[in-house]
Amino acid sequence: MRELVVDGKVIARDGPAYVIAEIGNNHQGDLEKAKALIHAAKECGVDAVKFQKRENRVLFTRAYYEAPYDNENSYGSTYGEHREFLELPKSDWFELSSYSREEGVAFVSAAFDEPSADLMADLNVDAFKFASGDLLNVPFLRYVAEKGKPMFLSTGGGTLEDIDRAVDAILARNEQLCVLHCTAAYPADVEDLNLSVITALRERYPELVIGLSDHHNGIAMAPVAFMLGARVFEKHFTLNHAWKGTDHAYSLMPDGMRRFVRDLHRVPVALGDGVKRRLPSEERPLEKMGKKLVTTRALPVGHVLSPGDLVAKSPADGGLPPYELDDLIGRALARPLAEEQAVVADDLEAVAQPVAARDA
Repeated sequence: MRELVVDGKVIARDGPAYVIAEIGNNHQGDLEKAKALIHAAKECGVDAVKFQKRENRVLFTRAYYEAPYDNENSYGSTYGEHREFLELPKSDWFELSSYSREEGVAFVSAAFDEPSADLMADLNVDAFKFASGDLLNVPFLRYVAEKGKPMFLSTGGGTLEDIDRAVDAILARNEQLCVLHCTAAYPADVEDLNLSVITALRERYPELVIGLSDHHNGIAMAPVAFMLGARVFEKHFTLNHAWKGTDHAYSLMPDGMRRFVRDLHRVPVALGDGVKRRLPSEERPLEKMGKKLVTTRALPVGHVLSPGDLVAKSPADGGLPPYELDDLIGRALARPLAEEQAVVADDLEAVAQPVAARDA
């Protein structure tokens, strides 16, 4: 397998979950909010935080940049003004990169254009993320791959042929790649998740780590994805669902992110070793709920047990288990038993051995 290492941490196909908190533009263009989101994400136990960087006049056509953008989530009268409001100045990016490392989380960025990729490379970003919208943008994939950093490739809206093309373009220049299954809908409905694609991707790229860019409004699907083989998980993160912006409503808040991380790390523990056996934690409940064989009435010594003499009753705190009942019928008692006394092996006379066995 090609080795994928992000900020010194090895991410393996069959290792523990690696969780990326997608902050994106949920900082609303505010450095202090961005730092607060990083700190909160770290407290939730994530491995990395991810931001988005755009050079808007390079990225958008003039018509798109100048298009009216009038809605409740807009920060400007045109789409360009809206996007510019959400961009952080260059000095802030250096501060955020440094702050992330102080907090002990990897700093990942989705660069949407070449100048943004150049800036992130200057920051010595720990890894790059490709948005689904760039899955077909082979020239850009090649450009970023040559930066030599680990990369996470989202595949929303793509076919396997599209993913092959992108993977081949990247691997020809950089072997540090993780392919993320993704549904490019915000949020993604359960019926659109198609998590079985994770299995298909693992089979198609046996040398690569596979993950999930999870836009579902909830946390239950991530453990399912882990069971299917995903090991990297990207999840949108906010501090307030009511903040202005389209992503906040379906992003996880700290309590949700803590549970998201917790549940993913519980999965391999819950899977265990596959050996079915009685566990120490089961002893007391099974004693309380289980049953032992007891007498239905007082029985004298020498009594030959017959159907109706014994019955199964709780608790299972000693005595013979009910599955031995058939073997006890016809056996004689070596001692008298009181009513509801548990039957143990020493209560029974020894079974006579056949003559041939005694003479051997």
